[in-house]
Amino acid sequence: MTLTKAQTTASQVETLAKLYLEGNPAEISHETIAQLCDWLMDEFHQLPLNLQFSDYMRYDNAQEMFADIRKYQLWISADSYDSAVYPNPIYGFIFQGIHDYDHYLTDSDFSLKGEIAAYNFAAKRAPSLDIQKILYSEIVLRSAAYIYLGHMADPKIVFPYQSNR
Repeated sequence: MTLTKAQTTASQVETLAKLYLEGNPAEISHETIAQLCDWLMDEFHQLPLNLQFSDYMRYDNAQEMFADIRKYQLWISADSYDSAVYPNPIYGFIFQGIHDYDHYLTDSDFSLKGEIAAYNFAAKRAPSLDIQKILYSEIVLRSAAYIYLGHMADPKIVFPYQSNR
């Protein structure tokens, strides 16, 4: 039996989703969180967009989001950035804006392949491996869980290949 591309992608989504859903929350040092927040703020200052908060606005597809970005604006949905890793919700808001702009810069959609492209683009700019791991959890694993479940999973950061010893 030959696996089709759709079957392979479905299998990848399920595997990554389960890493997220079944993974224990990672322990992240205060130093790493401070470094993450500093990096996010630096990235935010480089965004050529007006980020706008919304309780209800959510883009149905990447093209709809790209149309707003071309007008230098971007709506950020309140349910997109509720991760407990941030000491202040503004950092989650900023993270979501940066991530969405990375989708635009990489011309990637909200599929697993698109999320991986956006992750790779962000990971190249990340100042440390620990921040790359946080981004992987936030972007790839959490997105896979969303695709797998059909709704947002409870927010957490997981480092699935980290030993708990």
